[in-house]
Amino acid sequence: MPKDLTQELPKTILLDHGSGGLASQELISSLFIRHLDNRILSAMEDSAVIDNQPGRIAFTTDSYVVDPIFFPGGDIGTLAVHGTINDLAMRGARPIGLSLALILEEGLPLADLERIILSIRDATLASGVPILTGDTKVVPRGKADKIFINTSGIGLVAEDVNITSINARAGDKIILSGSMGDHGITIMTRRAGIALDGNLRSDSMALHTLVQRLLTGLPAGTVHTLRDPTRGGVATTLCEIAGSCGLHIEIEENLIPVRPEVRAACEILGLDPLYLANEGKCLAMVAPEYADQALALFHSCPEGAEAAIIGTLSSGTNDAKSSLSGASRRVTLKTSIGGTRVITPLHGAPLPRIC
Repeated sequence: MPKDLTQELPKTILLDHGSGGLASQELISSLFIRHLDNRILSAMEDSAVIDNQPGRIAFTTDSYVVDPIFFPGGDIGTLAVHGTINDLAMRGARPIGLSLALILEEGLPLADLERIILSIRDATLASGVPILTGDTKVVPRGKADKIFINTSGIGLVAEDVNITSINARAGDKIILSGSMGDHGITIMTRRAGIALDGNLRSDSMALHTLVQRLLTGLPAGTVHTLRDPTRGGVATTLCEIAGSCGLHIEIEENLIPVRPEVRAACEILGLDPLYLANEGKCLAMVAPEYADQALALFHSCPEGAEAAIIGTLSSGTNDAKSSLSGASRRVTLKTSIGGTRVITPLHGAPLPRIC
């Protein structure tokens, strides 16, 4: 049985925990294996061997340096699990396993580390996507900021699924799975110590179940593009899609879901929710004849309960659109007062370290 963490380990991370020796083994067995145990991980081999499964392989990796590491709606651990699962889901993949690599700063309270590992455990259990392999390094005090996490993920893509930004087509309807900006504004206000009214919480959640319901509920080839609008928000993601497919995108301000507390916070801080990060939302480009059916499938899942059709793709041949040129001018917003606003990608980094 794993040793009792509170009795056997010190209260903070030591450099010795990254040595590969006895202290490392005690940390791994008493904390990581204790909470994340599964058949493949507990074998403690240098790599995980996954039995053959049908389908094409999807592979992704991401690193998480968010500050603060704990925030309403989640923490750096849940963010790492959800973010990597969602990157796989956006290609239509069924996630089958994750890696977990931790860079710990000397002096990190062990209670904080255990809290993060417990969050990772809960996120993997809820999603059904286990941690299959991992690594831990410790750096001297002042050489990092508490904890950095890298997660990689492997998933399987069915042979009849081909989801990519290039596949978006003129006429496609754009579905946003829920409200914009929840994660970005939550991190910003927490980091700055700003107290605002309302229930500001990160939207961090896994979207693979929602995506699989969408793909199985619609005819093959109906869903052309899926993207999660993380850094740079919905605006930047739409610009990237427009640049890839060469089409014009028009969205309508009145159709875009934004929580009242997020909108109020943005007005106070002078921010545009279109550019705020999301960690539990996706954009879907769907064939127009199946858009209503797709929206009903979104609404059938808790992850998509607030989904809305927010715009359309076109060839951009009418007068209003033909005056626009360049990939950065292929996205426009029909404003609530009837005007047209050109949407460009995010410039600079107004909200650093949101993931």
